[in-house]
Amino acid sequence: MPTIAYHTLGCKVNQYDTQAMEELLSADGFTKVPFPEEADVYLINTCTVTGTGDRKSLQLARRLKREHPGSTLVLCGCLAQLRGEQLLSAGADLVIGTQGRSDIVPLLRRVLSTGVPCCAVEPLPEKMPYESLHVTAHDDHTRAVLKIQEGCRNRCSYCVIPSVRGPIRSRDPEDIRAEAKALAAAGYREIVLTGIHLSSYGKDFSSPASLLDVLKILQDTDGILRVRLGSLEPGIATQQFADSLRSLTKICPQFHLALQSGSDGVLRRMRRQYTSAGYMDALSRLRSVFPLAAFTTDVLTGFPGETEDEFRETKDLIRKAGFARIHVFPYSPRPGTPAAEMPGQIPEDVKQGRARELIALGREVASCYQRQWIGRETFLLPEEKVEGCWEGYSPEYLRVRLNPEAECTSGVPVRVLVRQAGPRGLSGVLL
Repeated sequence: MPTIAYHTLGCKVNQYDTQAMEELLSADGFTKVPFPEEADVYLINTCTVTGTGDRKSLQLARRLKREHPGSTLVLCGCLAQLRGEQLLSAGADLVIGTQGRSDIVPLLRRVLSTGVPCCAVEPLPEKMPYESLHVTAHDDHTRAVLKIQEGCRNRCSYCVIPSVRGPIRSRDPEDIRAEAKALAAAGYREIVLTGIHLSSYGKDFSSPASLLDVLKILQDTDGILRVRLGSLEPGIATQQFADSLRSLTKICPQFHLALQSGSDGVLRRMRRQYTSAGYMDALSRLRSVFPLAAFTTDVLTGFPGETEDEFRETKDLIRKAGFARIHVFPYSPRPGTPAAEMPGQIPEDVKQGRARELIALGREVASCYQRQWIGRETFLLPEEKVEGCWEGYSPEYLRVRLNPEAECTSGVPVRVLVRQAGPRGLSGVLL
């Protein structure tokens, strides 16, 4: 049977898509081997959200083709959707975009039997159905990613994702329920909901539906102990939304609210649909229900025209928000987006310098957040032993290590008293 190795670049949606294709290929007889061991086929799920994603995807593709010239190279995902035929010249034997992944088996079998390269990328229409992909096994021991939504219609001025992921499409609620039940039966205790624009779930349905409907389904799914939300837009965090979460006991109090910038001027140029004050209001509403919630975010620095004052406004908001973690990205122009043509493009050295400042600030605020937990109790979902100690995550997605004498069972929650906080997370003792 052919052997195949997988590698995923980018977000949790890509991780889910890769695992769905892996299950289809495994059912057809392909044998998975660890990446980058010798394999008959290499499948790379690519990313194009930043210039770095482009470079990593192309560098990896060329390296694999150079080091394994007799292998078959499959490129999927966002960069594949954007570049299509161009990737065949980079050495790809099969190119599949962000639709048609459910046809991976016949497409790959055809390429293997004929030796003829194939680009199966199709343009994304304005209206299209949600592609039926399913995952029943994940690499993680206790945590499973569940994709419920695809596409985005926001059209932020810097973002290429709507053009490579297409319009918003929501997964059928009963299909979500069925997969959640299967994951629980397989032993997964935590579900991480993901989508390209999770906040828009249900807006494409003819009957009213929202993300809360999905959360209620998971609340009622036996065996699932935790539900963790993927990236959200600040606008979803109304007081009604926050109050509705209060009764959903499985919701993890960790919220990834996309910020991008703390400057209203930059947010307007980005075409983001909120202000810095509106963002802080969203945090306050969620904190009124979850006082110790962990807030994580993305920050894009060096956007065209970003002044020193605007950069300072972003730093001020980060301090005020008290994030548990921030992900920092220097702005990189994406071809075909309005921001790529804007005046005031920031020099690369300035962008990198600002990014380093924000990364340092992120470590500072993360340390402050973690220190709040010293002397407090939390619930740990043990996952694995590391250096003789059980480790896992709290509901706030803080890594917690137990004392060496602690005895646990993977996937069975335990109460923990936090004793210390450090660069690697928290440490504590069983209660």
